[in-house]
Amino acid sequence: CSSLAIGTTTGYRLFSLSSVEQLDQVHESNEIPDVYIVERLFSSSLVVVVSHAKPHQMNVYHFKKGTEICNYSYSSNILSIRLNRQRLVVCLEEAIYIHNIKDMKLLKTIMDTPPNATGLCALSINHANSYLAYPGSSTSGEIALYDGNTLKTACTIPAHDGPLAALAFNSTGSKLASASEKGTVIRVFSIPGGQKLYEFRRGMKRYVNISSLVFSMDSQFLCASSNTETVHIFKLEHLTDSRPEEPPTWSGYMGKMFQAATNYLPAQVSGMMSQDRAFATVRLNISGQRNICALSTIQKLPRLLVTTSDGHLYIYNLDPQDGGECVLIKNHSLLGSGKTEENKENDLQPPVPQSYAATVARQSTVPSASTMPGYSEDGGALRGEVIPEHEFATGPVCLDDENEFPPVSI
Repeated sequence: CSSLAIGTTTGYRLFSLSSVEQLDQVHESNEIPDVYIVERLFSSSLVVVVSHAKPHQMNVYHFKKGTEICNYSYSSNILSIRLNRQRLVVCLEEAIYIHNIKDMKLLKTIMDTPPNATGLCALSINHANSYLAYPGSSTSGEIALYDGNTLKTACTIPAHDGPLAALAFNSTGSKLASASEKGTVIRVFSIPGGQKLYEFRRGMKRYVNISSLVFSMDSQFLCASSNTETVHIFKLEHLTDSRPEEPPTWSGYMGKMFQAATNYLPAQVSGMMSQDRAFATVRLNISGQRNICALSTIQKLPRLLVTTSDGHLYIYNLDPQDGGECVLIKNHSLLGSGKTEENKENDLQPPVPQSYAATVARQSTVPSASTMPGYSEDGGALRGEVIPEHEFATGPVCLDDENEFPPVSI
């Protein structure tokens, strides 16, 4: 959640998300046109690109050096790519390929997967728990969970009645969220056991196409966006009868009324009413566009980021205590110069010390706590914890910008 990659008709662009006011463009490439997949390995110089010109081919680059590490071709169009520091996963409509990211060798091919026209799959970013999730059926909401480290099937989760539309792991790989094509119910399961932990109701009025499902880095919140104008943020907490008495608010009063009413309603209806509602929401000024969301901490405050397919990045403030309607604080254009109109007049001023350029100049192998809050790939989720330096040094992979990724002969 600290960088953004976009594919365009002319190539691709990479941005740093370290500031609200300033959108720093890290890299732009116009060598390959019509890029429809661009995946960056965290904040490293490794980037994977697929274009409409060669939809069967995956190109892996070290963009800082301007060199191609390798390329692979597959039997059909590449629909999605996922990667962490251990694995690189390529998803086709009826097959999934798992590569070892340290030398790009193909480790496993999962053949004859159920037809997956959208390339739906999720890979845990925690390389210690390299779990892969993908649809186990094209007619029902079954999730196939695969262990990318041991290369064995972990379990099958009967998540929904209808076909799946969205999947997302939390940062430690201990939880998996899912939504079906109806888009009305979002469920969260424990990993690798597959037990249902939470169930959230996005809405009952209409079916929607959920385009983005994402946890916050500390796993306290889950965000869902769709082709409608509303983005929902749910809070992952278990409400018990032993909690302190709620303050006498109108919403609290109505909640108690609904709870009392469930004793007199049919089971199906009462189950729907007792579902957890959204903790916070956003009403976008657009509808019908595909978008991707992220919950991040920028300049020490929680933010909701929404990127739309028309090339805009919207940044909202999220109140982690009271929730409610999130407030829009910035709108960046991603297809212009990489800066908003207000920022252009400041181009001649010296860069702020914490800019991306200054950070790169002082190249450090360990990101600051402000850019990677509460995240450790060893499974920790304590606030302020940073990725240990030894994780960058294991194996032949060099993730910092000063050392080139090992050359690979294919």
